[in-house]
Amino acid sequence: MKRLSAGLLAIGLMLSAAACGDSDTGGGDGKISGEITVLTQRTDIVNTVFQDYKKKFEAKYPGTTVKFEAITDYEGEVRVRMNTKNYGDVLLIPNSVTADQLPNFFEPLGTVDELQNKYRFVRTEQTFDGKVYGLAITGNAQGYVFNKKLWTQAGITTPPKTPEEFLTALKAIKEKTGAIPLYTNYKDGWPLGQWEGARGGISGDPDAATKLAADDAPWSPGKEHYVLDSVLFDAVKGGYTEPDPTTTNWEQSKGLLGTGKIATMMLGSWSIVQMQQAATSKDDIGYWPFPAQADGKFHSVIGGDYKNAINRNSKNKATARAWIDWFTDESNYATDQGGVSALKSAPMPATLAGLTDAKTELIELNPAPKGKEGLADKIGNSAEIALYDGKYRQEIVDAARGAKKESKEQIFANLNKKWSTAQAKLK
Repeated sequence: MKRLSAGLLAIGLMLSAAACGDSDTGGGDGKISGEITVLTQRTDIVNTVFQDYKKKFEAKYPGTTVKFEAITDYEGEVRVRMNTKNYGDVLLIPNSVTADQLPNFFEPLGTVDELQNKYRFVRTEQTFDGKVYGLAITGNAQGYVFNKKLWTQAGITTPPKTPEEFLTALKAIKEKTGAIPLYTNYKDGWPLGQWEGARGGISGDPDAATKLAADDAPWSPGKEHYVLDSVLFDAVKGGYTEPDPTTTNWEQSKGLLGTGKIATMMLGSWSIVQMQQAATSKDDIGYWPFPAQADGKFHSVIGGDYKNAINRNSKNKATARAWIDWFTDESNYATDQGGVSALKSAPMPATLAGLTDAKTELIELNPAPKGKEGLADKIGNSAEIALYDGKYRQEIVDAARGAKKESKEQIFANLNKKWSTAQAKLK
């Protein structure tokens, strides 16, 4: 599963004196030369793809040597190592590092103002006090992954523009192919949290998260959460999802979609390559934006994955910085892995051709006002409506399939009540 673990966000790092070193920006004599150690989580391609990167970088900068350390339990091991000075020269910033801790462990790469015109994901991700501490190795878009053969067999060759068109498409898939039109992956829970990725895409509003935190009734008609959760409820109610959601299986679902037993899953674009690997042919897998338009166009929210950063204790910061710049600007890693490059001038990957063909506008969410960071998620957690873990959407599925005696209107009214109560305490 290629996604960041949300559970690690709550784990704090111990700030030891050993983690702090001198803060000069030069490394060694300031020349791009000598050896650096690069930590990576890609144990699967460190001996293949990354060796090609090593050759190209060392050819561009004669006199340099790049060594890789591939770590299986990346979060756990690196978090422990960061209590010393020995955590490589270049590394991926662990999820457990909070924004205010960044200066204690990493070298600033520049200011937001300096970097935001060239790079994506630097305005709000791994930044502190106007400084950028990491550049994303790749980025993810939001929408749904689908089996092209099934959708084409059902007569749909362009992405539905509205929830109504989407539900009509699911009905056609069921009637004409016999496949499961939409798979919720209910049992694992977290895939239902992936529906939250539509936030901002439905409205086309980069301030969607900030506005959600200020809204005391997000599940009211016309609002984003009403729209996206209605699609889920109506699809289940219409019989367009798996017959028994309590028996779903994430790993098996990839093969089911890839071989045409399932037509659609609402997941981030990180899922595309995994579905292709499980498919009869990778060309059978497509990706489209959430079925809603704002101002006559589709929108998809994009966000960065892990960020490359420089250990502030590195003895070779110049070469470490050269590696990060080369990796981001020249390696083509993001595009080759099916992701959105942090480099704004880089082309979109073939995996996202469906978004490109639909003229989807990619948007990044704006940073929250100072003091309001992460407020929507805090309200949700306090209200027991954790937006990304899928549990409250399991209740929506249960009501829609008749396992709970609640109408959609009753569910949404209850969500609004819980939300407004929590919001009043936190805003």
